[in-house]
Amino acid sequence: MAGNNRRRPRNNVTHLPRLSRTDQTMNEELEHDDDDVTVVRPRKRGIYLLPNAFTTAALFCGFYAIVQAMNLRFEYAAIAIFCAMVLDGMDGRVARMTNTQSAFGEQYDSLSDMISFGAAPALVMYEWILRDLGKWGWLAAFVYCAGAALRLARFNTNIGVVDKRFFQGLASPAAAALVAGFVWLAIDNKLPVRDAWMPWVAFGLTVYAGASMVSNAPFYSGKALDVRHRVSFGMILLFMVGFVLVSSDPPVVLFCLFVAYSVSGYVVWAARAVRGRHTRIFGDVDVSGGDE
Repeated sequence: MAGNNRRRPRNNVTHLPRLSRTDQTMNEELEHDDDDVTVVRPRKRGIYLLPNAFTTAALFCGFYAIVQAMNLRFEYAAIAIFCAMVLDGMDGRVARMTNTQSAFGEQYDSLSDMISFGAAPALVMYEWILRDLGKWGWLAAFVYCAGAALRLARFNTNIGVVDKRFFQGLASPAAAALVAGFVWLAIDNKLPVRDAWMPWVAFGLTVYAGASMVSNAPFYSGKALDVRHRVSFGMILLFMVGFVLVSSDPPVVLFCLFVAYSVSGYVVWAARAVRGRHTRIFGDVDVSGGDE
């Protein structure tokens, strides 16, 4: 049959229309552009080891203080809080000196401070003597703990706004040293802890430290001191005398130093008020309207 003799195509190839010279030129340009594109791979985010190692050590000391307070070893707990204070002061300076500041380090340092200088001193003081006051005891401990949290939150939000020469309110490490220093002083000198007046002294000191952290009193920060600059020979002698005094009786000397520091902010506040200046120095202006 004639219909069956027709040949069928051997394959099903579809012939595309030929591209014009303009289309070929555009395709070549696109291929050339693809060759010039540089693929940017996301950089791996890491953390700086050295400053965060100091922060971790400070956090460990705060946790160790809580554990020792639970084991009724209050002297070890107080000393651990002082060790955390020293380590906390070193991590920031090490980060600035080695140019290893980071947002992660700032947040990690704040969380570490909340444990070491917020929760730990409050729990140590409560387990040591405040529990004898019942609900008044744990309320005083909570006032201190809440004051530390509010102080750290305000500090993080006011970075770059306040005067770096002063802290707005008592710094949490200094408040922790005030509380822990009182515990260390009482245990080392065998003060009459079980007398009726002693728990109320601890109550007043704890509430004072917590309230001072959220006050607007200006406390000298010490950030104006640059350890890389040269100092006079008399300054070295002054540091030597300080080391001798502290080593002679650490609980008494350290507690007296931090009592003086915790009062200094209110002295500066009162002196500024007497001179007729505005009582706050954190981004504020004088009453006359001029910048300070």
